[in-house]
Amino acid sequence: MFSYVCTTCGKKTPADTLAPVCGCGGLFELDFKSPKWDDTKIDQKCWSIFRYRDFMAVDGDAWQSVSLGEGMTPLVELEPGLYVKVDYAMPTLSFKDRGAATLVAHMKAIGVKSCVQDSSGNAGNAVAAYCARAGIQCEIYVPEGTSPKKITMIEAHGAKVHVIPGSRDHCADVCRARVREEGIYYANHVVNPFFYEGMKAYIYEVYEELGRIPEHVVLPVGNGTLFIGAVKALEHLLESGAIDHFPKIVALQSEYCDPLLKARELGLDAPVSIDVKPTIAEGIAIGKPLRGSELLEMMKKHDITVVAAPEDKILAARAKIARAGLYIEHTTAANFAAWDHYCELYGSSTDVLITLCGAGIKSDH
Repeated sequence: MFSYVCTTCGKKTPADTLAPVCGCGGLFELDFKSPKWDDTKIDQKCWSIFRYRDFMAVDGDAWQSVSLGEGMTPLVELEPGLYVKVDYAMPTLSFKDRGAATLVAHMKAIGVKSCVQDSSGNAGNAVAAYCARAGIQCEIYVPEGTSPKKITMIEAHGAKVHVIPGSRDHCADVCRARVREEGIYYANHVVNPFFYEGMKAYIYEVYEELGRIPEHVVLPVGNGTLFIGAVKALEHLLESGAIDHFPKIVALQSEYCDPLLKARELGLDAPVSIDVKPTIAEGIAIGKPLRGSELLEMMKKHDITVVAAPEDKILAARAKIARAGLYIEHTTAANFAAWDHYCELYGSSTDVLITLCGAGIKSDH
């Protein structure tokens, strides 16, 4: 059985707890250290993220009845030196299936019967699908303005959807209030550290596919679930000697919602309070990232550059990638708009990895 460690007070708690956070209110992280990377520990007979389970916190064999074959997505060299990981080639058409698989596998292992989750769409869609697979009742809270197509998909999996007026952050507040009042399990992709275990496989797959990691890695950051998982995996590969240096990570935020970018510019250890403006990059429209201080600590440790995705460049980026054969949603297009902006600011670069985190068909625009 795994344990949690409180990031505030340091207290350990068995990971079979139904409580979402420590009694002091601090967020949990897993008391788990991956063993040294060894190619022979990859389960070559398993064609999903669970082929890397020896390097992830996975409870027993519950994953076998939860997995939907997530991961192992194509890595395409779209043009010389530009690698795209087609991470929408997943059961629910987004990269969030990685984390949902490990989170729901943990939930099934500890006997969770029902849960709630708040999301801008993709994470809720993923949790709903994997809960359906695991036989766990699920309710998803989404903010108004969420793509109707994403809501339709969530409901198709049997989950109840609550559309909450106001911002994405207010939606989260409403959901968390219910968790506090009713004690229902909070299957949240930001709060629960088991989610990040699945996100680590994004980097493991790239390493297995290329035998290396590209010099530049572009990562979108709203609440930072992929960012945290990717950084943890890169740290693991570096500590294991599998790679000899840490790649240059380019983190991006919407120019209309950039609390971490502003904090980095000011040299602060906590996100800046901002007024969130509507953005078509809905997946990263997080004004109050719950693990903001943790994200900023990682950014400082690895000298990570944060750039804005210009709002007026997102649709053009989406159209350009579509003409190259890949139809992506707006938050994914923001990755390319931000990379172009990075190159404008710091000079053109090649050997870059960009995630295609959501399919265009899920977008309503």
